[in-house]
Amino acid sequence: MDIASLIGLIGALGMIIGAMITAGGVGPFIDVASILIVFGGTLFAVMYKCTMPVFLRSWGAMAKAFMPKPASQEELIGKMVELSDLARKSGLMALESVEVPDRFFSKGLQMLVDGADEQKMVKQLNEEIKAMKRRHSEVHEAVRGWIDIAPAMGMIGTLIGLVQMLGNMADPKAIGPAMAVALLTTLYGAFIANVLFGPILAKLEGYSAHEALYREMVIAGLRNIARGESGRNVQEQMVAVMPPKLQTKLMAA
Repeated sequence: MDIASLIGLIGALGMIIGAMITAGGVGPFIDVASILIVFGGTLFAVMYKCTMPVFLRSWGAMAKAFMPKPASQEELIGKMVELSDLARKSGLMALESVEVPDRFFSKGLQMLVDGADEQKMVKQLNEEIKAMKRRHSEVHEAVRGWIDIAPAMGMIGTLIGLVQMLGNMADPKAIGPAMAVALLTTLYGAFIANVLFGPILAKLEGYSAHEALYREMVIAGLRNIARGESGRNVQEQMVAVMPPKLQTKLMAA
């Protein structure tokens, strides 16, 4: 569980609901017509924007904003150092039975053991990274649809409310509900875009970048093993992409 995501969401909701209660209660801020226009309209518009498999996959991906499983770069560096020293001592075939943290790493290592040349291995693994980025980009676009469309749906609801209000100026009782629709749809659109899906998209993009960097580090480590580099040299090259404090910690270990 990502504590920052959970606390951030609960905190934002708490501040908004608290302000509503202070202003006189939550009831006046709930309107069924506005909910249908913004939440329902945005849902179907986003579905319309992308394919059904991508739409469904986006919901599973959004859960990762709260329950991510980021690969450990520190663990990766330690494993690469171990493998490079083993390969120099016993040859590449000795790496065949070694357990590694993930499927991508395992695939690259198996190619190395099977005798694939460095260029072929790097090309194939880079293609996998490109494919991963394409899949992630499709999901990100689906999530971005909520951010782009929800405020527009809010504006549509506002216009609907204004039309209702202007068409019933002679009936004072009709002005209030129409104005509620006009204002609350804008509120709901801003809420969906900026409180719910905006932070989720930022999280997903960050995790995607982390995974891409992790895989690039895997390729760099395997290339060095293929070239017969020592564990120390492999470590020095791989920590170059890490933050300075972490570099110092890893090199001192």
